[in-house]
Amino acid sequence: MTFAHKFHASTLREYDIRGIVGDTLGEADAFAIGRVFGSIIAEQGGKRIAVGRDGRLSSPMLEAALIKGLVASGAEVLSIGCGPTPMLYFAAFTTPTDGAVMVTGSHNPANYNGFKMMVGKKPFFGKEILDLGARSAAGLVVPEARGSVEHKDISDAYVARLLQDWDGEKKLKVVWDSGNGAAGDVLAKLLAKLPGEHKVLNGRIDGNFPAHHPDPTVPKNLEQLIAAVKKESADVGVAFDGDADRIGLVDNEGHVLYGDQFLVLMARDVLRAHPGATIIADVKASQVLFDEVQKAGGQPLMWKTGHSLIKSKMAEIGAPLAGEMSGHIFYNDKWYGFDDALYAAVRVLGVIARSTQTVGEFRASLPNVVNTPELRFDCAEDRKFQVVKEVAERLKASGDKVSDTDGVRVTTEDGWWLLRASNTQAVLVARAESTSEAGLSKLKSELAGQLAASGLAPDFSGANAGH
Repeated sequence: MTFAHKFHASTLREYDIRGIVGDTLGEADAFAIGRVFGSIIAEQGGKRIAVGRDGRLSSPMLEAALIKGLVASGAEVLSIGCGPTPMLYFAAFTTPTDGAVMVTGSHNPANYNGFKMMVGKKPFFGKEILDLGARSAAGLVVPEARGSVEHKDISDAYVARLLQDWDGEKKLKVVWDSGNGAAGDVLAKLLAKLPGEHKVLNGRIDGNFPAHHPDPTVPKNLEQLIAAVKKESADVGVAFDGDADRIGLVDNEGHVLYGDQFLVLMARDVLRAHPGATIIADVKASQVLFDEVQKAGGQPLMWKTGHSLIKSKMAEIGAPLAGEMSGHIFYNDKWYGFDDALYAAVRVLGVIARSTQTVGEFRASLPNVVNTPELRFDCAEDRKFQVVKEVAERLKASGDKVSDTDGVRVTTEDGWWLLRASNTQAVLVARAESTSEAGLSKLKSELAGQLAASGLAPDFSGANAGH
């Protein structure tokens, strides 16, 4: 039987394949991913591919079609069922596998879904995803074969490994918000054995996400958790996104800690065991983080935004810890170097349970800065990278202090501002940070001036925040 399938152009993203189910993504796409990805693994001499799925309503259907495509390429599929994305990564690192595919829409709305892939122990992303699309359209697959499927529950082994690195010295009172996401059942098993007093919100896996959207970077989605932390007089609140590869924290006073804040807490702890080590954070992170890593005796490294890019850099240089503003936390210290919100929670709770400070006291001890949230400006797909290039050239020509690691990050006496092209959407992403409101206004004016010089008219209304 001849095979060829063309994907909707919008679904082939930088880090994964993702679309709207029934519109830009469906069973035929899932089968094609299995057929082509299975062929890629087979051509490399591999055969065994782990598969998992999140709790979205469309995930069983897409998983079944994916497995059918993998089996048609001769793959031996290890199906681990419904659970968090990091549990699939765990399977890829701890069982004999040549590749892995997770069916997940991550933190997208309920009608979205997608696929995250690994070859061996490395992320499959960027050009590899585009090549998969081109191969599918051209029908470049291995001859049809008959593979196999083995169903295996690895959740107990995963939970046991998570617990292995618990190192707290006192029992904490913790409120957890699973957001009705894929962490639900695994979290219940973890909390049955994790020391402390635990209360779980939205623990039932429900692809309709009835309580709130499962994205802990959006303050509105943390309102329920904040209220519960205050009501319970808890030490800390922990939130996960839809597939539990991103974490959010709320302190004992009900304040949100952002990714670049709790990474300071984690970095100080890791640097005690690894003095002088490199700690990686993405270009959107606060200057406070980079300064605090340095103060703690570490080497801060600013790197490109994107979980696949951070994981690759981390493996390349052997850094023990990395993180993103978005809440992806990567432990290479005692762990495997992939982003895992459940593992990050165990480790950060251990730090808190050994500290004489409350989480609120830690947050208050950090240097005070004012910043914008992540700002997004619509910009045509074929124009967005060019705009960033134009801005970079103008800034360099005028002698400004510019980092072009990922877009442009400009440092001035007032603070810094960032402009980068999104890898997944037709938008430009910006951020600015200063030690004063007046400084922040100046930075936003500079950013607006640069965007205007490239023909854009940005709207900065509501663009102030503080952390």
